[in-house]
Amino acid sequence: MITLGIDCGSTTTKGALYDGSDVLRTLLLPTRARPAEQMQAVYDALYTPEVACTVATGYGRALLPQADRTITEITCHARGAGMLGEAVRCVIDIGGQDCKAILLHPDGSVADFAMNDKCAAGTGRFIEMMTRILDFPIEEIDRFVEGHQPCEISSMCTVFAESEIVSLLAAGADRADIALGVVQSICRRTAAFAMRLSPTGTVFFTGGLARFESFRRTIEEALGLPVVTHPLAQFAGAIGAAALGYAKAMPRG
Repeated sequence: MITLGIDCGSTTTKGALYDGSDVLRTLLLPTRARPAEQMQAVYDALYTPEVACTVATGYGRALLPQADRTITEITCHARGAGMLGEAVRCVIDIGGQDCKAILLHPDGSVADFAMNDKCAAGTGRFIEMMTRILDFPIEEIDRFVEGHQPCEISSMCTVFAESEIVSLLAAGADRADIALGVVQSICRRTAAFAMRLSPTGTVFFTGGLARFESFRRTIEEALGLPVVTHPLAQFAGAIGAAALGYAKAMPRG
């Protein structure tokens, strides 16, 4: 039996096929301003007649008519992170427009969570703004900031931080020093947000920024806890959705 999970976020739409033990295939598309179209595109690309259940999650979870179930992203991220990381007791997800911290029970279920979706600071949108002003691709950030000293970025509002970055450039500050300062600002803000839940043990880092070691390492330093990730961490929500669908579709008895 195979199940399909689709996670429609503000920046990217992810899909994952799951067979009860392994993730068989994944797909990621930019959401842009077309969440319904992109969810349909992911569904069309991944669906096969063997799919017994399709579960949708994320902001656009209500937009896929073929979905058999819709489940909140908190529940799906918790399940996906628990599958990808060992002994995970907390999940931190930095998305395009929000960040989430999720505490897990020992069995992987949600114990508590907090979400920041009121401000773009500390999210993927903040990073998009930074890379546009500093003129480098996000994929190169680890190499770009290596060996540099961070500038202090005091503004936590995206609009004011943009002005601060422009002022630093005008004063002759190094672009990579500014970029590392923004990384530290985001990670410290995220860690302070997550610490409201008093996490212990291993923290699993998901979302698009989990691809970058500079972010993982800086969050770990700010939390004072071990932070791990996985090559499929960006797909945690979709994987969790597929796994939850599998559990629901499994015949009883």
